[in-house]
Amino acid sequence: MRWCGSGSVWRAGALLALLLPLWELGCWGLISASGASGTQNQAQHTAGGPGELLRRHKRSWVWNQFFVLEEYTGEEPLYVGKLHSDVDKGDGKVKYVLSGEGSTSIFTIDENTGDIHATKRLDREEQAYYTLQAQAVDRLTNIPVEPRSEFVVKVQDINDNEPKFLDGPYMAGVPEMSALGTTVVQVAATDADDPTYGNSARVVYSIISGQPYFSVDPKTGVVRTALPNMDREVKDQYVLVIQAKDMVGQMGGLSGTTSVTVTLTDVNDNPPRFSRKNYQYMVPESLPVASVVARVKALDNDIGPNAEMEYRIMEDGPGVFNITTDEDTQEGIIILQKPLDFESKNSFNLRIEATNRNIDPAFVHLGSFSDTTSVKVTVEDVNEPPVFSTQLSKMVVSEDARVGISIGRVSAHDPDSSNSAIRYSIDRNTDLERFFNVDALSGVISTAKPLDREVNSVHNLTILAMESHDPTQVGKGFAVITVLDINDNPPVFAIEYETLLCENASPGQVIQTISAVDKDEPPSGHRFYFALPLSVAGNSNFTLRDNKDNTASIVTKRGGFRRREQVLYRLPVLIVDSGSPALSSTNTLSVSVCDCDSDGVAQSCGAVAYTLPAGLSTGALVAILGCIITLLVMVLLIVSMRRRKKEPLILEEERDVRENIVRYDDEGGGEEDTEAFDMVALRNLNVIRDPKVRRDVTPDTPTFFPYPRSSSSLPVYKTLPDNVVFREFIWDRLKDADVDPSAPPYDSLQTYAFEGNGSVAESLSSLESLSTDSEQNYDYLSNWGPRFKKLADLYGDGKSVFS
Repeated sequence: MRWCGSGSVWRAGALLALLLPLWELGCWGLISASGASGTQNQAQHTAGGPGELLRRHKRSWVWNQFFVLEEYTGEEPLYVGKLHSDVDKGDGKVKYVLSGEGSTSIFTIDENTGDIHATKRLDREEQAYYTLQAQAVDRLTNIPVEPRSEFVVKVQDINDNEPKFLDGPYMAGVPEMSALGTTVVQVAATDADDPTYGNSARVVYSIISGQPYFSVDPKTGVVRTALPNMDREVKDQYVLVIQAKDMVGQMGGLSGTTSVTVTLTDVNDNPPRFSRKNYQYMVPESLPVASVVARVKALDNDIGPNAEMEYRIMEDGPGVFNITTDEDTQEGIIILQKPLDFESKNSFNLRIEATNRNIDPAFVHLGSFSDTTSVKVTVEDVNEPPVFSTQLSKMVVSEDARVGISIGRVSAHDPDSSNSAIRYSIDRNTDLERFFNVDALSGVISTAKPLDREVNSVHNLTILAMESHDPTQVGKGFAVITVLDINDNPPVFAIEYETLLCENASPGQVIQTISAVDKDEPPSGHRFYFALPLSVAGNSNFTLRDNKDNTASIVTKRGGFRRREQVLYRLPVLIVDSGSPALSSTNTLSVSVCDCDSDGVAQSCGAVAYTLPAGLSTGALVAILGCIITLLVMVLLIVSMRRRKKEPLILEEERDVRENIVRYDDEGGGEEDTEAFDMVALRNLNVIRDPKVRRDVTPDTPTFFPYPRSSSSLPVYKTLPDNVVFREFIWDRLKDADVDPSAPPYDSLQTYAFEGNGSVAESLSSLESLSTDSEQNYDYLSNWGPRFKKLADLYGDGKSVFS
């Protein structure tokens, strides 16, 4: 079987210059040998020209790589090659089969002729080669007539991809004033074409924009400075455009570009400079210390650390002024260090120097990196408050000093040229109890109250001095008055002693050591003397021994102390101090008699409890206990029975009454309900209640009935005074309730809306008149004034009304 491959013929002139020649037409033959004859068949192959013969030995399939041009744009399928077997006699019995990568989607084979075509456009950058298998089989039985063989179809590259800068655009920096050829950055472009075939992937670099400041190496892509000493202060940023072109930069090659932003970084190549050589400022002499006097600034064209400066005062200012640097603005801040005094010095001429903090030795040759300027500070005169000659005055006074005695004197003056008179006073916030006074004119401080060192030993006063002509100008001074001690407090016991005495104490035993304290503080320290008063010095129980170290010991004179005889002993002790004059006090020491163990530790103190000579028998105690238990059981039974009686039947056991809702179905009868009370009877005095009618049931017949006015049983209320009328009315109703057998058996509250007999004029209405001809005379209405004139006209004499 033979395989014939056909190369593509380049027709475009431009492509002929870019691509290498393809293989010419050729055929590879398979020579089959007949087993015993050893003869050889010859296959003819045209290589260089006609007539050249190629003889090969008998062997298997011989395959070569086949090339297919990528990006084929023809309308017909691209012919790849031809498969042919020696077994194929042209009678149609042999069928060719193709398998492998893209055998059905990209490559097809004519099963009769063995022609292979590419049906799709190929891209080498997506897949560079395809591995296929070829085989000749019997058409009827599909039995292979030749072994399966494998071959490779390689996609031939063309220049269809431009170079690309994958890392672009670039940002780079280079110090200003750099030398020629300083490296800035390296750019790199990649080409997706085949680097092993032709010049499609061979890239060269060039600079399109950015000259003459920068250049680029055409092979490596390294960007360098093309000019020396570029100044950031002139221009600090450059934008370069770099091009990468394939085909070694030849015509027809593809290209790509990127941008490179180059920033010139700052170096300290500029010295600081003051914009002015002279500055003038005016400040008041009352300016507080640590205040800002002025701000000056030296300009530096550099930035960042290269523009940081330090300032210093060179002349006339050190000591009074100081200058520091504002780290945010790089300004020199002149600060006042001492108070100003117009009367002493009214102007200062300062010499200020500004120097770069970070000087680059490489640029020292450019000159000095410092500058100076003059600052004149003029002091303005202001009205200042009085100034004390001594800001803090220290004075002493004895605590027994009499009221009004002079302690000391303060002095202040007006620092201004006017030299105004001064008046003194004490800030009472520092002397709330007004122990001291100060003379307003002389400044002499004196006592105003008796002093007590034990209460307050030091007084801190604030003295105010104000100008007589301008009281708003107030100066402050301070006086510290120390109160000297005198011996005015007697010594007393240091603590409240609780002395315990064992019953088995022996004579001469120390039962307590005492000490004393004194509120006074003598310069040489305390010295106390202890003794028993003369009244108890000869007692037979205790004595006192002065230890000569401000302590004393209480010693027993005898033994055999018994609590049953005496529980508590009170021993007076006399204590005398060493002051002048000496003071003394008598303190009482309480000694309790206690029962102690063998080690002398108190077990119990106080009175002894006496025991009965005879006790109760066991039987009596059991009987008493039984009675008590019986009484408790009876009390519990009574309490439980009372609780059961009080519990409602409708409530369950252990149920909170607050959880129950009590419903009442009793509703009132409204306006027609006359079962309980009849208000008509309360309002009408001429109606009498039937005493036989029950009030707790609804009556079948009317409850009330009128009686004739002539009835003797009707009380005549109208003829009685008002207080009697009410009293009689209530008594009548009370009798009705008492004698009524149908009244409820419980007490009830009855409300009566009886309002009395009314006006002395009785009713003026004509509704109660029996006829239109009333015998009542209403002429008296005309005497009641103008308010009743209308009624007098209506009800008076008919002749006067209608005449």
